[in-house]
Amino acid sequence: MDKLDRRILAALQRNNLVTAQELGDEIGLSASAVQRRIKRLREEGLVVRDTAVLDAAALGRHVTVIVDVTVDREAKQVVESFRRRAEATPAVQQCYYVTGEADFVLVITARSMDDYHQIARRLFLDDPNIKRFRTSVVMDSLKRTLDIPVRQD
Repeated sequence: MDKLDRRILAALQRNNLVTAQELGDEIGLSASAVQRRIKRLREEGLVVRDTAVLDAAALGRHVTVIVDVTVDREAKQVVESFRRRAEATPAVQQCYYVTGEADFVLVITARSMDDYHQIARRLFLDDPNIKRFRTSVVMDSLKRTLDIPVRQD
């Protein structure tokens, strides 16, 4: 991966709808050269998927919570069972298996606190393998990105 590839990746993170022509003009390549590079970067697995960032509030999702989850025992089947349920729950935006006091950290979006309570009941309260969960309600989102820093030199 060279400097031009890194510039393409950085630009795609900012706006993946940028045209090959616009991107080529920005970095000094032809549109076809940009397209070839993007195709190769996708084939190599550097670009995993294209996605749109939606306005949660406009879609009625007014509550975001971050939940630390501790399972009763870290048996493989317990961890896998919870992982599958978290992945299958549309309100779970992100799920991380972590070290430290908790076993999992989840980011969950909900329409209301009552909606979150129903999600929590299904994911945590109804599962005898969940030892505890701690919820932090997001008051304000100061930075929200999945961008990965791409070295430009």
